[in-house]
This record gives sequence, C-alpha cells and structure tokens, in this order.
Amino acid sequence: MSTSVTVIGLGPMGRAMAGAYLDAGYRVTVFNRTASRADELVARGALRATTVEEALAANETVVLSLTDYAAMYALLEPAAPALRGRVLVNLSSDTPERVREGAAWAAKHGARHLTGGVQTPPSGIGSPEGDTFYSGPREVFEACEDDLKVLTGTDYRGEDPGLAALYYQLQMDLFWTALTAWLHTLALADANGISPSQFAPYAARTLGGMDQFLDFYTPRIEAGRHTGDVERISMAVASMDHVVHTTRDSGVDPALPAAVLEAFRRGAAAGYAEDSLTRLFEVFGRGAAA
Repeated sequence: MSTSVTVIGLGPMGRAMAGAYLDAGYRVTVFNRTASRADELVARGALRATTVEEALAANETVVLSLTDYAAMYALLEPAAPALRGRVLVNLSSDTPERVREGAAWAAKHGARHLTGGVQTPPSGIGSPEGDTFYSGPREVFEACEDDLKVLTGTDYRGEDPGLAALYYQLQMDLFWTALTAWLHTLALADANGISPSQFAPYAARTLGGMDQFLDFYTPRIEAGRHTGDVERISMAVASMDHVVHTTRDSGVDPALPAAVLEAFRRGAAAGYAEDSLTRLFEVFGRGAAA
C-alpha cells in the first residue's frame, strides 16, 4: 500500500476521489486544466501540480478521472515521456475496444494500465458499499488493491483490459434504459394527474421485484429454454400496444414504448409469438449487425 497518489481530472468524481485519499491520510497531488477546481482540495492539504509532467512525476500511482480516452490522449500525449514507470488507474469511461487501445498505448510509453468502471456516484466514493470493476494485469491490480479500496470496493474481472469497461457498459445499458423507462412512466402518470410521489410506491414495488424475474429467467435463458409457459411474446405485443395507445391518448411522446413494441413485434415476426419474451435474447443477438 502506498501513501501517496496523483489524481488527474477534477470533475465531481475526480474531486470526490482526491478527497477520499486525503481523508485516508494520503499525500495527494492533483491536476486539472481548469486549475481553480483544485482550490478546495488544496485548502484541505492536496498539492497542486502546475503541469501534467509534474503531476505524473509526483507519484507512481496515477488515477485518471476524465471524460473518455480521447481526453486522456489529449492530456497525456504531450507528456508521454513522463509516463514511464507509472501505474495508470484509468477510471474514465469508454468502449472496451478503445480501452484496449489505450492500454496498449500506455504500455508503449512504459506505463502499466488498470481499467476501472466505477459503479457509484461521487457521493458513494470513499465507501466500501460501492464497487468498481477492474481489469488489467493481475499483479498490478493486487499491488494497488489496498489503494483502490480507499475509493470503493473492488471487483477484479480479469487480465483483458477491456473487461472492466465491458461490465461497466453492460451496467449502463441496464441503468439508463431502466431510468429512462421510469421517467417516461412518470410523464405518462403526470399527464393523467398522478404525481411522481403518488406513483413512487408502485414504481418501487415493480422495480424491487425484478430480482425474482432475474432469478427465474436466467437459468432458462442459459439453457436455451424459451417456452411460453409463463408469458408469451404475443401477450407482450398486445400489452405494449395498449401502453403506446395510452401514451398517445395522453399527449405524451410515445417514442420509447413504441421502440419496445417494435422489438416485441420483431420477435413475433421471426416466428416466436408463442415463445417467452426471453426469446428476444436471441433476436437481439442476431440483430446486432442490422
């Protein structure tokens, strides 16, 4: 376990991370292109680097909290010679393929790269209850793990640098889709005189029960069993058609439920009308290139 770290990128997440290290007694060096973002951290004892080179030189372990990997290149490429011997814990979001390219780029410049996918908002940084996916060289992860646990719990996914990004994007696919559906539902409720607080208990009940569906359907999906003994795609088409019409009748944008209805209809058109909705697992997979 080290006693010092550099944090580059001081958006809300980066500031929370630097703050967690300060709280844990670390010597923290920070850098951000907009230098004023470091003011509060400096007042708490952080050291402000005036250049990227200075920030990289300060510590072996460098935590990156940037918008994406393009931002990493823009910031670090001019300072590439200073990367040698550094461990880049890159908590910036991007696609698995871009992450793999970034890890190779770091290695070319003599740095070791750990990919991270943070699964908590800034308010959860510093708590073991949150988790971060990590991937990259196991020996690098193990050497840094105690430092990483200052931020959140750790979930190491494997040597492939793209794995943490993949797991993160899978989570984001689920999160943003579910959150958008909730917001659309609230808009539909509001259009009919039902406030968000009035509907909240029902939304919580539906979302809170999803674990039962996951437990029931997951082994069936893995076994390729999509029999319509519980529900069928034809039922889903009829139900979602009612949702779309209710939405239109309420003067609410129907694009989101209409897109879901179209997915259901694709499954039916493929010959699976009497199969379980889980058959869409295969329909979506085959339609990836479409």
